[in-house]
Amino acid sequence: MKKILNLLLAAMVALPMLADGNLSLRNVMDGTFYPERYYSIVPMNDGEHFARMSNDRKMVLQCSFKSGEVVDTLFDASTARGFGNRHIDGYTFSPDESRMLIQTNTVSIYRRSFTAEHYIYSRKNNKVEALSQNGAQQVPKFSPDGTMIAFVRDNNIFIVKLLFNNSESQVTTDGEFGKIINGVPDWVYEEEFSTNCSYDWSADSKMLAFIRYDESEVMNYDMPMYIPSATKTEYDPYVKPYSYKYPVAGADNSKVSVHTFDVKSRTTQKIKLEIDSESYIPRIQFTSSPDVLAVITLNRHQSVMDVFAANPRSGLCKRILREESDTYLNEKTFTGIHFYEKNFILHSERSGYNHLYLYNINGDFVRPITQGEYEITEFFGWDQKKNLFYYASNEGSPLRNNVYKISAKGKKTRLTMGDGTNSAVFSSGLKYFINTFDNITTPHIVTSNDNNGKVLRTLVDNKKLNDRLAGMTLPQKEFFAFTTSDGVSINGWMIKPHDFDASKQYPVVMYQYSGPYSQEVTDSWYTGMYPGAAFEAYMCEQGFIMVCVDGRGTGGRGTEFGKCTYLKLGYYEPRDQVEAAKYLGSLPYVDKENIGIWGWSFGGYNTIMSMSQKDAVFKAGVAIAAPTDWRFYDTVYTERYMRTPKENKEGYDLGSAVQHAADLNGKLLLIHGTADDNVHFRNMLRYAHAVNQAGKMVEMALYPDSNHSIYFGARTRMHVFERLSKFFIENLK
Repeated sequence: MKKILNLLLAAMVALPMLADGNLSLRNVMDGTFYPERYYSIVPMNDGEHFARMSNDRKMVLQCSFKSGEVVDTLFDASTARGFGNRHIDGYTFSPDESRMLIQTNTVSIYRRSFTAEHYIYSRKNNKVEALSQNGAQQVPKFSPDGTMIAFVRDNNIFIVKLLFNNSESQVTTDGEFGKIINGVPDWVYEEEFSTNCSYDWSADSKMLAFIRYDESEVMNYDMPMYIPSATKTEYDPYVKPYSYKYPVAGADNSKVSVHTFDVKSRTTQKIKLEIDSESYIPRIQFTSSPDVLAVITLNRHQSVMDVFAANPRSGLCKRILREESDTYLNEKTFTGIHFYEKNFILHSERSGYNHLYLYNINGDFVRPITQGEYEITEFFGWDQKKNLFYYASNEGSPLRNNVYKISAKGKKTRLTMGDGTNSAVFSSGLKYFINTFDNITTPHIVTSNDNNGKVLRTLVDNKKLNDRLAGMTLPQKEFFAFTTSDGVSINGWMIKPHDFDASKQYPVVMYQYSGPYSQEVTDSWYTGMYPGAAFEAYMCEQGFIMVCVDGRGTGGRGTEFGKCTYLKLGYYEPRDQVEAAKYLGSLPYVDKENIGIWGWSFGGYNTIMSMSQKDAVFKAGVAIAAPTDWRFYDTVYTERYMRTPKENKEGYDLGSAVQHAADLNGKLLLIHGTADDNVHFRNMLRYAHAVNQAGKMVEMALYPDSNHSIYFGARTRMHVFERLSKFFIENLK
């Protein structure tokens, strides 16, 4: 289960501030704290330029890495023939960049999946043509030779041949909602393996490989839908549910298999994988050899990963790598494998920290690339001519990260100098990179850099936002650390009212997420629920101190800290929040009788569990979209950390908020969307029933037809935060 960031991915124009410069709850959400950024950056083939989408989503611009200047307009919705001046939601280039796929009219399905109308744009004649006349598409992808485009519609794979007047042919025919899915993942694969595409082209464009999901035996989950859609004019006399496949912990998953399709002969071949029926296939990927398809598998416990080299024509497989853990494998291990012609690079936590390792293409270990008591957060590429590796890590502090390069002999160079959060997009050939820097007090600064770290040009300085913020009374932000009674050092941030007076005592509201390998305490502009800690700033104006701590089980600090919660979710996490509250209560400026806690998703779960500890000190709490018993949650996520209910009954019982309902202390507000496809509404109802039977009182707020993010309806999100803030104001002041 992943944290819902709910951040707008476009620069927004702020509404006017209040005359006195104070912050309103509306300002939290209207864009006041949202920085300008570069979006949809795509490095271009020549290594000197990159493409990016304009802020108004009407153009794709070509920019120079070296100068940062816009040198050309690659697509303009207002002038492209046949497009109609619509907004664009995304774009991809053909391999030779002569064509583009333009995405528009996007309709979300789940977290990562969506359908959209895609148009083939010819840069030569400035004309667009519909990719298909037969309905919206999912995950279209150019073939490496640029002559074909594959896509998925209604659970089947199709191919459009550009050299044959965009003729459309069907690759699979057995796709059916709720039964068979070809080329895109089922719900649980999409959610927990972070993917929306399950097919790939061979390097010679002759073969297509795809994963087939048979979810026929997976149990259905029904969600009643109460609000008429925009296309309906009348209310239905009976509530009609949305039904989809959702495997809960210990239940049957989809049966998965890998197949290849020969474009010329139109024959399909099943890959002969020697895995059991319980195994997962989180990724497939063709290597640079058209005869080698890499198939990555996991056992059901997700403690063993195998990488197979499969022949796409014969279907024969050979295992070239096995990576194992005595707990579970970090997601980067199977999502972050990078293949080169003669080698591949693997993320592994075998040293106790996530690092990079080099193998030859046959799976023979060559050597470690990075080493030390820090975490690699991202790998950018390998310059094979100079034998230099580019990556980001949190070396020096788990709160911060920087971009580095390292030679084969271990000579390391830090390429970014700002203390905070750095992210990078490197050019083809790794000669330049676009760096985005921010920290807890600094909105994004976007620069173009060379591969020695020299800043070539500042592209975005967010001066307008900084000027706007300079006219506001903003709170004080700081980091802190304390040691628990177990001798564990815990990191946190604290935000105090701008007129903080150490001689007074303030109520405290603690925000946390606390899920496995998550991090909330980072030196980033995205501290808190909204950019710039905007919600926290609003609450500070209401007289609160706002705090967040990352307890045991969270990320950035290695496996000993991150994986100690294995088989016992809900044991260490709430204890550390209670310890944090007690520490805060010992501070002279904190009113220890008025400490609250809240969180969303896992954070909502941990709110309830924290308020159910025998030594809990929380007067009030808000749990939003909270899982309340891990037996109700999905297979992949839950079993990764808990194994199955049959294998770990004690762990499931100890970690069940439902079974600890009688232990609840303090006033609790439960908030949930009734159409939450991730953490089902029944979690809230089962917990509400349990506290009722225990003679406890809780408040509840329901949002009809809202999913996990609770956005359905123009004013819904505002209402959530109005209810949240009001609850703490009434109960802690």
